[in-house]
Order: sequence, then structure tokens, then C-alpha cells
Amino acid sequence: MMETTLHSLIPTFITIVGERGVVRKREELLVYECDGLTSYRQRPGLVVLPRTTEEVAAVVQVCHLHKIPFVTRGSGTGLSGGALPIENCVLIVTTLMRQILQVDLVNQQVVVQPGVVNHWVTQTVSGSGFYYAPDPSSQQICSIGGNVAENSGGVHCLKYGVTTNHVLGLKVVLPNGSIVDLGGAVPEMPGYDLTGLWVGSEGTLGIVTEITLKILKVAEAIQVLLADFTSVEAAGSTVSDIIGAGIIPGGMEMMDNLSINAVEDVVASGC
Repeated sequence: MMETTLHSLIPTFITIVGERGVVRKREELLVYECDGLTSYRQRPGLVVLPRTTEEVAAVVQVCHLHKIPFVTRGSGTGLSGGALPIENCVLIVTTLMRQILQVDLVNQQVVVQPGVVNHWVTQTVSGSGFYYAPDPSSQQICSIGGNVAENSGGVHCLKYGVTTNHVLGLKVVLPNGSIVDLGGAVPEMPGYDLTGLWVGSEGTLGIVTEITLKILKVAEAIQVLLADFTSVEAAGSTVSDIIGAGIIPGGMEMMDNLSINAVEDVVASGC
């Protein structure tokens, strides 16, 4: 019954997002059956790719009216299964929402759509001496919308915090299709911290369609240090000593012998 309803609504979705914005062939839907957690798979009933907040709202309104479940997906790089579809759902994919809408260097802010790739933000402002701090290991391909949903971090989160520490405001679409603005252009807006509530909510509250991000100035000097230890325990103890001394590095990473040998093997093979 649900599949019949979805099929009958295809013309409606095409009216909203265009012919190329609706994916319904079985072989094309298979691309969206899982995210980075490939152990679990479920083919969605339909995939819709909006480009604007208004299109997202219109799609959600149709789903709400016909009681059709929907799931949101960004770049699909997550390892938690957060973008896993449910049976016969509409999968709303934000990868075409990839515009950087505003760059305000004076106030150190950037407004982006959710499909903007994490690293694009730094690329956009680096020439002016700024960067975006949260840097997941997948920053070359993961999207800001997914970062907001998962409250992503990275190697620099020790000193600069995770995504929630760098999101000033959001434009969101609620499950009934309403469009709401949360937060604003300053870190401490009056009232409840609804922006903080939304970041890390994993898509359970609605769909983020615009994000106001805080960018930072690049440090005047950067120094990289490499140290070797006799054991993982000794390395871990040193990390505690560094933090205990009140020194907060921009980032710290540790590799054990297994990881080091694997990297050396790859380099030696010319890969």
C-alpha cells in the first residue's frame, strides 16, 4: 500500500524538485541503501534531491500530509548508520544543496547550505587568513549538514571544540514542513539554546537547510612535534602530563606499532 502511495506521489515530487531530482529506479536506489556503515542496508522507496529550503519544506509537507516516513541524508560518510533509510520511506538527500550563501570576514561568519563539504569552508576563507576548525577525518567529502546532525569533531576538537562550538544559527524544516530560524549571528542569543539542542540530534527533530558557522583566524605560527615512546601506556601518560601542565595543543594524534607498520608498508609499496 505504501509503495503504491509513493508511486502515485512521484509527479508531485517532480513538480517540486524537477525530473532529475527524483530517483526511483531500483538500480539507482541501491546507491542510497546504506551510509559508511555498510553492515546494514535498506533500499528506500524513493529519493528526492532538493536544492533550497523551500523545496525541502514542500517535500516534507507532502510526506506529512500522506503520513509517509522520511529520512535525511547528507554525503553518506557517517559510520553510525544515521542515514540508513527505513522501508518504503522517502530519503531526502541534501547533496545538491551545496551553496556557500554568505561570507562575513569582519564578523568571522559563513552561511552555508547543508550539502557544502566541510573542507570547502576552509578553502573559501583560507586566502583571507581564516579557517573552519572542526575537521573530521572525512573532511574532504563529509558535508556540513551531516556534521551538524552528528556533532562531528576531529583532531582539533581538543582545543577548539566540536561542531556545536562553531554553529551560531540554523534554518530548519520541522516534521510538518514549517520553516524556523534558530540562534542568530552572535554566540549568546537570548532564550533557550535551541541551536545547541539541534546540533547532534541526528535528524530526529527535522532537517537543517542553512547553517551559520563561526570561522577562526589562522594561528600566527604553527609547529609540529613528533615523539616516539616505548609503549602505548607511556604515550598516553605523556598526553595527560601535557594537559595537566595547562598546555592545550591544536591537535594530538597517536599511532601504535601496528598502525605505523601498516603505513610504512603502504608507502614502501608505492600506493
